[in-house]
Amino acid sequence: MKITTIEDKYFSFLKNIRTHFESSSNSIHKARNEIKIINHDKRELVIKSFKVPHIINKIVYSFFRDSKAKKSYDNSVKIIDFVPKPIGYVEFQKFRLLDDSYFVSENFNYDFTIREPLLNENFEEKERIFKEFAYFTQQLHKNDIYHLDYSPGNILIKKENGQFIFKIVDINRMQFKKLDLETRLKNFAKLWAKDKDLEVIVREYAKLVKEDEELCIKQALSFSQQHKDKKNFKKRLKGIEVVD
Repeated sequence: MKITTIEDKYFSFLKNIRTHFESSSNSIHKARNEIKIINHDKRELVIKSFKVPHIINKIVYSFFRDSKAKKSYDNSVKIIDFVPKPIGYVEFQKFRLLDDSYFVSENFNYDFTIREPLLNENFEEKERIFKEFAYFTQQLHKNDIYHLDYSPGNILIKKENGQFIFKIVDINRMQFKKLDLETRLKNFAKLWAKDKDLEVIVREYAKLVKEDEELCIKQALSFSQQHKDKKNFKKRLKGIEVVD
């Protein structure tokens, strides 16, 4: 067992992570990985349990690459102002190979994700949210942070004291590098936003980075459509109905 934590007081909790996770029925997501919310020491903690990798990935994650749990923790610590507070991660091994692993953070009691204002034409304060989201994204980029899965469900929003607070999750896939304008604008593509909504976001972003607004909007819309076309093509191949 390998345990890493940002605060020593959580060591005992992390040491018994399997028991805590298995005894909880408060699952909020279950697919390849599972996420549960657990109350501990008067705090709500989010535990993400990563799927046990197949034999090839067991070898890869044991000897050649960091596990997803470790990446999630390391990235969270690196960009701590932009994510729910990280607590730690745990890795279990079997026959010296990675078995199950867990990443733990404080629960961010968000009110909605960016998906809701993107889908709801009448969402309250929609334009303000988009403009503040543009600022949040600009701050990420300014700090050389590039989220490789910058999709609606991974962008959490909470309104507190009249202010919107943004946090990103699912951050094991990140890049940290200087970003050119084209790369920055591509980062909006996975939002699957309507053109008029993306225009509001990108226009504000262009103002913040002091770039030509119309050129930025044109490029961002193009990248967005390319992403939609690619995803819809794959869906058609699988016989799935597409939504433009």
